[in-house]
Amino acid sequence: MSRALIIIPTYNEKENIGSILQAVLELSQEIEVLIVDDGSPDGTAEIVKDLQVHENRIHLLQRPGKLGLGTAYITGFKWGLSHKFDFLIEMDADFSHPPKKVLELLEACKKGADIAVGSRYTAGGKVTHWPWGRLLLSYGASIYTRMVTWMPVKDPTAGFVCYKAEVLNSLDLDKIQFVGYAFQIEMKYKSWRKGFKIVEVPITFTDRVAGTSKMHGGIIKEAALGVIKLRVQT
Repeated sequence: MSRALIIIPTYNEKENIGSILQAVLELSQEIEVLIVDDGSPDGTAEIVKDLQVHENRIHLLQRPGKLGLGTAYITGFKWGLSHKFDFLIEMDADFSHPPKKVLELLEACKKGADIAVGSRYTAGGKVTHWPWGRLLLSYGASIYTRMVTWMPVKDPTAGFVCYKAEVLNSLDLDKIQFVGYAFQIEMKYKSWRKGFKIVEVPITFTDRVAGTSKMHGGIIKEAALGVIKLRVQT
């Protein structure tokens, strides 16, 4: 049986962490979860530790503070690769990514994709409960990214992604430059440039109900400038 690791970065997610862990672990026995917690002062890590007592498929890495989404995933990737997982999946803690779609991402990779992207902007995908301004910003960023990079991915900033281990093993993870939305673009772009096959699986993205959004202006600026930097470098 293949082994899949879902990597969930957290910072102050006590309202969501127990429910999201239950939702993904009940999908399949091949799935394990790694929480990468950036020193959440609300006790997120302590909740995870309590749940670990009863479930050996829950793993936890604690970091001393907010070090960025990209570095959290890189930390998780390295841990997952060292523990010989076949598939590594990025996922948010706040239920914006529908847990049941994990199985479709895994199936896409098992059927020939190297990377499966949970896509808001491919046919059948959509976003709910976002203000129009944020939706236009996100959709515009996807168009902008495709125009600059020529990468044939309709949702390049998507953060719900399944990678085959061989893809991550082929990348120099220590040279990934960005930490926010630009991290998501960079990972897909560098994988695509290496010739790996990317498939998009439509999802309905729902804005978080509990907890606080981590979006801020610096992340958007990094993405806008980062796309140009990626294109110039290759």
